[in-house]
Amino acid sequence: MSDDVSAELREQFRTAFEGADFPVTDQMELVPALPNGPGTRFEAGDVSFSAMELAAHLDGHQEFPYESVDELVDDVMSALEAEGLL
Repeated sequence: MSDDVSAELREQFRTAFEGADFPVTDQMELVPALPNGPGTRFEAGDVSFSAMELAAHLDGHQEFPYESVDELVDDVMSALEAEGLL
């Protein structure tokens, strides 16, 4: 996966989740921040998934609570790498 795709996804995640009411204690607290709710799509290069697909990939990787959007996005990116999606 190219650095450009990772950087683009990181920025999309940050933009999508920055409106959440931090700290967040579970995935459901993030849904209201998403522009299109659970149907929100994240796309960069050949990578594309909905917020619901993202949540499924992150299961078991996230360590709630998150105090900030950057802390959350760092964990999301690490989880996607661990799952072989980046």
